[in-house]
Amino acid sequence: MKKYLQRIGRSLMLPVAVLPAAAILMGIGYWIDPTGWGAGSPVAAFLIKAGNAIIGNIPMLFALGVALGMAKDKDGSAALSGLVAYLVVKTLLSPDSVAMLQHIDVAKVDPAFGKIENAFIGILSGIVASVMYNRFSHVKLPDALAFFSGKRLVPIMTAVSMLVVSGVLFFIWPVIFTGLVTFGETIAKLGAIGAGLYGFFNRLLIPTGLHHALNAVFWFNVAGINDIGNFWSGKGVVGVTGRYQAGFFPVMMFGLPAACLAMYHTAKPGKKKQVASLMLAAGFASFFTGVTEPIEFAFMFVAPMLYLVHAVLTGVSLAIAAAFHWTAGFGFSAGLVDFILSSRLPMAHQPYMLLVQGLVFAVIYYFVFRFLITKFNLMTPGREEDDESSEGFVAAGESKFSAMAAQIYEGLGGDENVVSVDNCVTRLRLEVKDMNAVDQKKIKATGVPGINIVGKQSIQVIVGTNVQFVADEIAKIRKK
Repeated sequence: MKKYLQRIGRSLMLPVAVLPAAAILMGIGYWIDPTGWGAGSPVAAFLIKAGNAIIGNIPMLFALGVALGMAKDKDGSAALSGLVAYLVVKTLLSPDSVAMLQHIDVAKVDPAFGKIENAFIGILSGIVASVMYNRFSHVKLPDALAFFSGKRLVPIMTAVSMLVVSGVLFFIWPVIFTGLVTFGETIAKLGAIGAGLYGFFNRLLIPTGLHHALNAVFWFNVAGINDIGNFWSGKGVVGVTGRYQAGFFPVMMFGLPAACLAMYHTAKPGKKKQVASLMLAAGFASFFTGVTEPIEFAFMFVAPMLYLVHAVLTGVSLAIAAAFHWTAGFGFSAGLVDFILSSRLPMAHQPYMLLVQGLVFAVIYYFVFRFLITKFNLMTPGREEDDESSEGFVAAGESKFSAMAAQIYEGLGGDENVVSVDNCVTRLRLEVKDMNAVDQKKIKATGVPGINIVGKQSIQVIVGTNVQFVADEIAKIRKK
């Protein structure tokens, strides 16, 4: 299970890498026009819409990324199948479709179906698509149906599979959603402790997308709390209204950027430059705009322990802010933009104490993350084996990568021995029929930093940050 979750985490890195840029665009646009969200400024509208084109389609991006990353051949038809899977479930379980299926007015449809477009559904769609690809991409149909054989069959089988998945979700999704709403209404009665519990479960549910159900209870007028609406309209009790928002500022502006620094410092030397670019962009997006997905999805699957700690610390932050009646609010998310805009509102109470709290949480996040990563050797970005890329191996008339690929593949035993080829950030991950047929000396002669034997049929070749190019060349060899 751990290995499977890590594969999902690696698959998400491709779509996650684009999120910081989108978050910054939206943050700048919102700063230019905080009340109209672009209605009062063409420049703001342009930036917000551009960013939202990405942020607003996170589920779809995840469906594509997971399908491509989890497919054994990393083929484009797998990504297409991920898109097909997501579109099927999103369309079948949209409020309009559910209203038609139940023969009721759309206004009477369970609110749960209004939240069906979420990260969990995207990831689930990608997983189903990858399973269908791995199972059916090489299936040969009778001659009369030969056109639909192989990779063309994958989207078809994916669509059929998602009919079944959608049927199951049709019954269980409202139950899950309603249960969360009821749970939220219960903990809302517990004061500062309830705020802490809300913060904990808010983060814990991010991977599933179900945090939206919980947020609706506290932020909007589902159960009469309406924390965001009341804060910005100046209604409520000073020091109380805003308690379900304030504690996020220390985490998003300080805690998570500090976690980025910890992940950078614990990355392997050869990976620091690559990790720095991702963590710097993600950390700045979190601080400036309050968008945390680029950071959280970078470690939630590869290091679930860290994500649990992050959820606990978020709950503690909300509980502390609520207990001391420090309040600030947000219209977009808990970043610098909203902090500045909300700190002068009537409902804001000692908001600058949240900055002090944030500095304390930055220290806590940094040292806790750094300790746990090194103590348990958690596979956060850049924690692969030393990966100086191979130097000096160029066969006459060939590029370095094609020459490396050819010799590595030959050393593995070629078509007769290689079952599957995959890769992560720095390593080729291969399944072979007979480990005795592997010539490690021939592989190491290409200049790769090392080889790991991880099972009776599983071997990893550490290539470095250029592993994708070597993997692509091996894929070409296997297709010949």
